[in-house]
Amino acid sequence: MDMVDDGTNTTWAQLGEQETIWAVADGLRSWIERYGVPLALYVDWKNLYKRPANSGERLRGEEPITQFGRMCAKLRIAIIAASSPQAKGRVERVHGTHQDRLVKKLRRKDIRSHQAANVYLQREYLPEHNRRFTRVAAKAENYHRRAPRAAELDRIFRLESERIISQDWVVRYDNRFFQLQKQSHNYAPAQSKVLVCEERHGRITIEYRGEALRWQEIPAPARPPILSAPRECVVVESIKKKWTPPMHHPWREATRRALEKRERRTSHGTARAPQPSLALPSASP
Repeated sequence: MDMVDDGTNTTWAQLGEQETIWAVADGLRSWIERYGVPLALYVDWKNLYKRPANSGERLRGEEPITQFGRMCAKLRIAIIAASSPQAKGRVERVHGTHQDRLVKKLRRKDIRSHQAANVYLQREYLPEHNRRFTRVAAKAENYHRRAPRAAELDRIFRLESERIISQDWVVRYDNRFFQLQKQSHNYAPAQSKVLVCEERHGRITIEYRGEALRWQEIPAPARPPILSAPRECVVVESIKKKWTPPMHHPWREATRRALEKRERRTSHGTARAPQPSLALPSASP
């Protein structure tokens, strides 16, 4: 994950096993803790950052938002999706520099894990890279906003999903079942919406109207066994006879009228049929 300041070319990068939501969130949080909150991010057009609206959202006039988009919205960071790699020329050129220099330096230092590579990036590679390639911005103003406190960042950089409380006060999330407990001698209302929040290292919080609820994880309910009939039992099934409507049934009325109409036409046509005439040859004068 690589982030480049468009004004000064300052770079921050870290390695991850995959381009997941947590890898992106960790990179943005690291940038915010060092430089502040940026005004906008210029990102790839991927579902991780920004996705197109589906048919239902287009009909309702809703703008789709991803988990990362929700985090940026809380920080008042605009997301700009690039339609091609060439549109992000600055960061793509920095990628080319890293793919050339960083790979060789990691091989020379015999670094073979993500953790060791990230330590090397923070302590040696990035400080040297920024000393060589950082430039003075065209204007002296710094548009980064002040970074929030760590506790506030923890509430921002988390996954949030709405769930419905079942009739037995159980909330299901990611194939896990959470039994809600009494809150001040009362339960949260059944069939109400709660917010299930998952933090970076898997800690779960369930909130109802901004208040955290107490819960206890329970095992998945067992499915009822499928009972099979004993071998000595004989299962008798009744065969339902196909029902045929009688002749005087209203369903047959249209068919009966069509038959009568056809018969009337046939009889009427036979009565008026012209009789064949015998043509006699004319006598010659």
